[in-house]
Formats: sequence, C-alpha cells, structure tokens
Amino acid sequence: MISRRKVFYPVSDAMREYLAHSGRNSDIPLVYDDLLRFTGSIPYENPAGEETLWLEVMYPPEVMAELRPKLTGIYATLKIGGDLSMTEHLSVERIDFGEFGNSRPFRIRITNLFNGNSDYYYVKHADASRLFGLELEHTLSPNRINYLVNGNTLIEEHIAGVPGDVFIRDYLVDPALNNVRIAKEFVKFGERCFLRLLGDMRTVNYVVDITPDFEEVQYRVRPIDFDQQSYEGNLSVYRAHLFPDNKPVEELVRTHLNDQTILQYRAEEHSQMSRRAKVEWSRLMRLLRVMEKETLSPYEHVVSLREAFVERYGSHAFESCETMGQLTRAHLQIVLEGKHS
Repeated sequence: MISRRKVFYPVSDAMREYLAHSGRNSDIPLVYDDLLRFTGSIPYENPAGEETLWLEVMYPPEVMAELRPKLTGIYATLKIGGDLSMTEHLSVERIDFGEFGNSRPFRIRITNLFNGNSDYYYVKHADASRLFGLELEHTLSPNRINYLVNGNTLIEEHIAGVPGDVFIRDYLVDPALNNVRIAKEFVKFGERCFLRLLGDMRTVNYVVDITPDFEEVQYRVRPIDFDQQSYEGNLSVYRAHLFPDNKPVEELVRTHLNDQTILQYRAEEHSQMSRRAKVEWSRLMRLLRVMEKETLSPYEHVVSLREAFVERYGSHAFESCETMGQLTRAHLQIVLEGKHS
C-alpha cells in the first residue's frame, strides 16, 4: 500500500509563525544532533524479554554529562513549564534510538529518584508532515497533544496505551473484552483518520487506551505516528481497516456491528469532529491556510488523490486542488459541512 520511504519536508517560515502563535515554539536545547553522538548500542528488550525495534544507546561520560541537564530540562519544560528547580531529583535512566521511523526518534526515559516513577518523551527530527499531523490531531480529535519545537528538534510527550499489535495479539481474544465497544471505537478511529487524511495506521502506529469505568471498560484508539499526514496518493492508505494487520479488528467490527450501526457510528464521529472544529475554528483555519500553501508530497500524489476523491464523491470541490493541504481542507469541508457540488 505504501510504495517507498516518505520524503522529508522541512518546516517553513509560515508554519514556524503558526507554531509560535500556538505556543508550540520553545527555546529548548537543540539536542537532536547531540543525541546522535552515541558510541554503542544494544537491542532493547521489553519487560517480557522480547527484542524490539529500538536500540538502547550509550554515550561517553563527557557527552552524557552534557546531555543529562539538557534532557531533564526539556522534560521540565514539556511537563511543568520549565521550572528547572524541579529537575534536581530527575535522572536520565535510558536513551533508546529508533532507526525504523521517518523521524528517527530518540526515546528518553526520565526517572524520579525520590519514588522511582518513570516517564518518557521523544526527541525527533522536525518534519512538516508530522507537525501538521500533530496539530490536526490536537484540534479535531478527542485527544490533546503536547509537543514543543525548536529548529530541527521536535519534542513529543509519550502517548500511553497498549500498542495495536499487542492489543490484537493479547487482548482481542480475552473473553472479558467488550467486543461491541471496541468495535465502535475502531470504526470512529478509522473515520477520524480518513477525514483528516492521516495514513499508515498499521498496528504499530496506534495504541489502545483502556480505562475502567464504573460499570464497563472504555476504549480509545489513538494514533502515535503522524509522518503519513496528507502524503500518499493512494486513497486506501488513509483507510486503517484495509491494512492486512488490522484484519482481525475489521473482522470483529463486521461480526458485532451491522451496516446500519457502522453508518451510525461514522455519523456520530462526523458530528463530534464538526463540533471540535467549531470550538477550535480560528486555530484550525490558521493551520489550514498555512497547510494549503505547503509542499507535503510529490505532485503526482496530489493528482492521484484528487482523482480518487472526484471519483468517490462525484464532486467538483476537489478539481482545483493543487496541494495536499487544499485536498485536506476540501475533504473536511465536504464531509463535515456537507459541501457537495
């Protein structure tokens, strides 16, 4: 479905102005290049002893001495507004590197020395597609996104949840699972991603947040990878249920929800997204005005996706679109505002 590695697109001056206006810019240390100075690595194993795609990296003592106060300071800025007096009891317990992602992320494990509690954040190479994806998630989904940008350094808060592949492997077979509720949430999740053109929602790119409620368990599916925001020209890349590794979830949906109920849940998500858009209207419009002028994909992707939308909706609204940003805006308008023509 995805033919090759995504092209990296730099952050434009217009987007940096938007980020500053939205409180996303920060004078955090530019640590991404410093983190590349590691001299050794070993495969990171999860608590179950299984190897992952992450590498635990090591640094010379003098490099780690430079990095430690910068990394704890970034955590303080991300979490508590930059009060460095609150960092004296924080330790950088581990640094992991992911060669697998477009943003080649570093995962920083911060531990409170008083109580042993640990938290994570990510240091990534700032990419325009990812930033637009993060902002659209913040404005149009039920989830709040916490991140900071300075130069080529992007800092993202950890999004907690059970990884999608683990959920399908270990939770989907649990007799206690509320099949209808999780099926409903996957329908709504897939619709959110499709409407705002977030692609590549394979199982490794989302998590399931599981929250016990007073009678039942609540589920929410959250994307954790935003690199494929408005990039591919193939419409199916934006349909999460079409990825082969999501087939067990699609089968669950078809088993427990009939067509009318699926349409109902999709309509519910349209209505909720429309309300969120109205609440964040000025912010969303500023974002889309910037996005419409950006180059976020090869032009042939724009042409291919434009033709697919014209065929799908039978609408003239997409015919004049020359960028992925214009296609994203037109898709949101035609579905959420009913602007068929």
